[in-house]
Amino acid sequence: MGIIEAAGLVFDYIRRDENDNIESVDRALDHLDVQIEKGSFVAILGHNGSGKSTLAKHINAILCPTEGAVWVSGMDTREDDRIWEIRKRAGMVFQNPDNQIIGNVVEEDVGFGPENIGVPTDEIWKRVDESLEAVNMTAFRYKSPNKLSGGQKQRVAIAGVMAMRPECIILDEPTAMLDPTGRKEVIRTVRELNRKEGITVILITHYMEEVVHADRVIVMEGGRIAMDGTPRDIFSRVEELKSLRLDVPQVTELAYELRKAGLDVPEGILSQEELLECLLPVLSGGSGQSI
Repeated sequence: MGIIEAAGLVFDYIRRDENDNIESVDRALDHLDVQIEKGSFVAILGHNGSGKSTLAKHINAILCPTEGAVWVSGMDTREDDRIWEIRKRAGMVFQNPDNQIIGNVVEEDVGFGPENIGVPTDEIWKRVDESLEAVNMTAFRYKSPNKLSGGQKQRVAIAGVMAMRPECIILDEPTAMLDPTGRKEVIRTVRELNRKEGITVILITHYMEEVVHADRVIVMEGGRIAMDGTPRDIFSRVEELKSLRLDVPQVTELAYELRKAGLDVPEGILSQEELLECLLPVLSGGSGQSI
């Protein structure tokens, strides 16, 4: 069993009228099976309504399955007496950091979670120090969060989750409200946590460039898994992604169009460096092709 496992997972959003009669049932997850290995970096993609955020909320035990089950580190999220332990193991970072930051000073905010679960004071400050260092925010520990940029606030939110010592961090579109600089800051931080700290990362995003360094990409559609593979595998299937109303990284799109135009460019290009390396023979005339 991986650190996260879902089996036959179904979740229905049920709308009721004022008399508690069911008005409508919208199925967000439809008999979903997925397993995520400890220490991996998994990106989840999908258009609005595909079920990706609903899945994230099941991993953190915010939602309970209509059918099926989810296990976090072997613990069943349906068991009420396991919820707090599950949330310590699987921390959640939401889209808007302002909804997650409650302290007047950065270090107080980071220490809030450990204090709530009864961690001794000396250990709290040790965790605060380590978490702020991990997200490169030590220099801001005495600052008011209100004076930070969006990217800095999101890094504080990540540090607050880290201070709980989770085995897994779920990030639900953490860069959606940030500018390009803030997005780069947050994604760089997340990658470092995964690589250096061995924390399992589940990143939900609609920015394709953010997932090219993931170990695995899951594409959701209609509450099910439509595609599952490495970033190169997934972004090699441009037409299939477009049929699911998703984009691809800009450099992948360019390489795809050049390939359609007859140039010898491989599928699944993920970086400008890769594309340039492929085009150099063409630009120098070595392949007999011309642009």
